[in-house]
Amino acid sequence: MSTKPSATLTERRKAATQLDIAHAAAELFATRGPDGTTAEEIARRAGVALRTFYRYFRSKQDAVSPLLADGADRWRSLLEAAEPGTPLPQALENAVSQALATPDDEAVQALLRTRGLLRAAADDPALRAVWYRVNQESEERLLPVLARLVGQDARSLEVRLAAAAATDAIRIALETWAGTEAGTQGPDSPAGLALRCLHRLVGVMEPWGRQEAAGAKAR
Repeated sequence: MSTKPSATLTERRKAATQLDIAHAAAELFATRGPDGTTAEEIARRAGVALRTFYRYFRSKQDAVSPLLADGADRWRSLLEAAEPGTPLPQALENAVSQALATPDDEAVQALLRTRGLLRAAADDPALRAVWYRVNQESEERLLPVLARLVGQDARSLEVRLAAAAATDAIRIALETWAGTEAGTQGPDSPAGLALRCLHRLVGVMEPWGRQEAAGAKAR
């Protein structure tokens, strides 16, 4: 269960405004590209003043960060809800499957927006930097969640490695999917690709884990 305090009304309004701006930026980037979009146009599309835009974001590319971070927050919340002692591969796979599922049109559109952003980022270093920063921040916030699940210190090598691997599995899956015309469901969907990445990682790490356990027992 999450121990984070409830957001105040002001914080919720601020978050809602930031997300409105992020949606506007994502729509414009997907259709016009970052080079063809200005901060003024994003603010106008979001229905806010330009000074409000710059109160929250340093650049037009930075404006999409709440939208990209929203997906990471969702799957981290699912992991937080997992029972302590749940095998880590199972907890990760369950969270990824649910976070990237598309049970309704809203979920489908959210993934399609991400596809549009990742395609736009391919030719825009500043937008790619935002994507990488969001992933790095997600990895860091994942550390205490995984530490609780496995009963280890968040600074331990194993927890840090698991957080990095899980974050990159989702990142690579989304980037791979964005470069195709695959749908939002099925083996080539974000969920399908992310699960394949996690399965490969577990397969690679299991022998290492057994060796570590054997070494600890011998000592």
